[in-house]
Order: sequence, then C-alpha cells, then structure tokens
Amino acid sequence: MLNEEISNDRENDREQFHAEVEYCVLDPTGNITILVTTPVPVALQPRIAAELMRIIPESEQVGFLSQDDSCDIALRMAGGEFCGNASMCAAVYAVAKAGAVKSEVIMRVSGSQEPIRAKVEGMSDGSWTGTVNMPCPEKIERVVLPGAGDVPVVCFEGILHVIMEENMEKVQAEEYARIWCRELDADAIGLMFLDRANARLKPLVYVPSADTICWENSCASGTTAAVAYLAAESGAPVRMTLSQPGGGLTVEVSEDGAPRLQGQVRILHNGRTVVAHTSGNL
Repeated sequence: MLNEEISNDRENDREQFHAEVEYCVLDPTGNITILVTTPVPVALQPRIAAELMRIIPESEQVGFLSQDDSCDIALRMAGGEFCGNASMCAAVYAVAKAGAVKSEVIMRVSGSQEPIRAKVEGMSDGSWTGTVNMPCPEKIERVVLPGAGDVPVVCFEGILHVIMEENMEKVQAEEYARIWCRELDADAIGLMFLDRANARLKPLVYVPSADTICWENSCASGTTAAVAYLAAESGAPVRMTLSQPGGGLTVEVSEDGAPRLQGQVRILHNGRTVVAHTSGNL
C-alpha cells in the first residue's frame, strides 16, 4: 500500500506531500513509460506522475497498476486517458512478473469500457513482442478547427486524434493542441502529423488533467487512429507500419474495422523512490 505523509504549513498556505512508490520503467518503441506498481488513490495520481516524470526526465507518460478480480491486471493512466503503448507495457510487466515468456493478458484500461486483450512473448535478446487488440474508434469525422480548417478527427473513448497532413511549427502545434482540446471538449488530444507518402508519423499528445504535453517518440493510439483513418478513406482493410522518432509501430485494421497493434517493449529497470511534492493549493 502507498506509504504517504501529508503536512500543511498554514502560515505559507502550502501542502507538503511525501509518498513512497515502487515503479517499473519500460521502453515501448521509445515512448518511455513508467508503471507505478504501488496502489495509489486516483486523486493523488496526477501529482505523483508529475514528480516521477521530473525525476525520470526521459519518461513520456505514467500509468498506475492495480488488481482487478475481473481480469489479469488493471491500468489507469495519470490523466485517465487510453494508451496502447502503456497497455502493451502492462501486459509485458504482468507476464514477466509471473515468470512466463509467452502469454495472453486481459486488462482493464482507462479510457476503454471493454477489456483489452494483449499477447506478448519474450525474445532471445531480452525484448518482448506484443500484439494488442485496440479499441475501435467511436467515430471518424471531419471537423473545422481554428487555424487548421477542415481536418479528420478520430475519436476514441479516452482520447481524440487530429490527423494532420501538413507540418506546423512546434510552438504553434502545442498552442493549438490546448485550444483544440478545449474546442472539442476532449479528455486528451493527439496531433498526429502524418506523412503518408513516406509512412511517417510525428505524434504530439496533450493531457489536460495531468497538465502534460509531449512530442512522443511513438504513440500507439495515434498510430491506430492514423491507420483507421486511412482504412476508412480507402474503404478496405489496411496493414501499415508507421515510422516514428522512436521506431516503427504496425497497425492492422480488418474488414470489420477492428484494429490490432504490434510493437516491441523493453523492460529498462525497476525502482523505488519517495516522491516529494509541494503545492500552494490546499
């Protein structure tokens, strides 16, 4: 259980927070993911996530693992969004912890009402390969957004992805991510800069509840969104590998629209730390 201490400095109207947490750091195609293995109340997750990302600056996201009697493991992202790469990491963690080298894992994941199935297998070089049955998009529509005009938006339960086929300056893209997230009333938003001719993807993800905006090395749900959009546009099944800064992710969208993600994961290290946080908001 979480070992936490909270003390209030009333004179300075500040909250001092300390929590001891255990975690595992994994690398799914460069999208460095911290999985907190200590049970943590939801209300404390955003601040613990922020501190862990400060302590481990190469990390791009934080998820929290817990037990669920209805499945093998449960994963909640710090902002409550859905994440395919973190889902694959959670499956790898569960199988490795059990001492197995190959297994199917059924998970409860934030941002998805239905359980997520993943198959993972350990490789001789220490990495893991994984296949995750991703949620189908709730809808794919074209939306007029300020500064971009008419663009495709792929809507998942926990995150929306805007498919951008024109480049944008870094600062401008980050500004629009925040604006469009409010405009679309999204829990989280991705700007997926797609170069379809060269099969490349450059992902930017903004999660307002965790106050994180990140140019990710790879984005599983964003890759799924881009391939689902291309499949819907063509009216036919599509299997495509999109090269990203951290490497390639493969998504196959079948005739019924169900997407499957394939990728690789490496377990980097386990750790334990006392997370200290000072806040002016009591």
